[in-house]
Amino acid sequence: MKVCGGAWALLKSLCSPSCSRLAGWTSCQVSRRNTSSHGSSDSPRVLITGGLGQLGVGLAQMLREQYGKENVILSDIKRPPADVFNMGPFVYADVLDYKNLRELVVNNRITWLVHYSALLSAVGEANVTLARTINITGLHNVLDLALENCLRLFVPSTIGAFGPSSPRDPAPDLCIQRPRTIYGVSKVHGELMGEYLHHKYGLDFRCLRYPGVISATTKPGGGTTDYAVQIFHDALGSGHHECYLRPQTRLPMMHISDCHRATIEFMQADECQLSLRTYNIAAISFTPEEVAAEIRKHVPQLTVTYKPDPVRQNIADSWPMRFDDSNARRDWGWKPAYGLPELVTDMLDRVRNKRTNAGLPVS
Repeated sequence: MKVCGGAWALLKSLCSPSCSRLAGWTSCQVSRRNTSSHGSSDSPRVLITGGLGQLGVGLAQMLREQYGKENVILSDIKRPPADVFNMGPFVYADVLDYKNLRELVVNNRITWLVHYSALLSAVGEANVTLARTINITGLHNVLDLALENCLRLFVPSTIGAFGPSSPRDPAPDLCIQRPRTIYGVSKVHGELMGEYLHHKYGLDFRCLRYPGVISATTKPGGGTTDYAVQIFHDALGSGHHECYLRPQTRLPMMHISDCHRATIEFMQADECQLSLRTYNIAAISFTPEEVAAEIRKHVPQLTVTYKPDPVRQNIADSWPMRFDDSNARRDWGWKPAYGLPELVTDMLDRVRNKRTNAGLPVS
């Protein structure tokens, strides 16, 4: 959008403080044309919202290894554990408090913003109003801040952004989506808003559709794919897992290390490499019975019973069985490192060590 000098001066003179967010948007496009805040040799200054969820701490660790501890700020509305607090900068940040977020961005000279704050699929269905507020209102605050300050903004999307009318095996980057959860609806909204603001104002918006992410570091957080984390804890604990999905329910999954690496490589990619603003990324696709069979190669005594939960099963049945991530592989060189055998071996090792260190019995 071009605005001539006289018209822009008039627009600014008519703007009240309440519309200063709009004024920042247009000036950001001009700034991106004339300068590049990411093209210098300086390390990015990164703020991660929702940092105490499944993904934030590990991503912060990997970014700090590359860019230095002080250049990556983790944030959340909860008090961090002592080990997380001692790893590097941590601040309180509520994504619904625009003024607080703005102060953090300005005072810390943030150039990259990673927006992880969200309510996940099953939790969101239990509290639609709260999910709408956090996942959509919080997103708009972050989008506005990124425009105003010319930030490189990463907002993750999800397998849940697809719906029952989407192609399921595989789901391509561009297709009918129409999800049936508030989580999925909010993610499609985020994808489209980010793409719109990129084309209209030049926002450097970047989005990856994550599959189910498997990690030993954090507890399951209310997602439909969380059985694939809990089963490892149960295998080494009680020796029995009750699965809330049917045994043949196939879904795309990914080891958390691959997820973090994909995010960083995508954020580091030059804009000229990107043909899309939102990409699928894929690694593995398996069913509950397949992952249980692989675990039994290491823990033969594992037993699994199946008691499908109607809410989560309906959600899973509306999602893709596999992702087509050929565009990510072609454009910026994405390639996963973990297959199912590697993932299972690593998860069992990590969960076993975690239980041992906590003084818990290991089956």
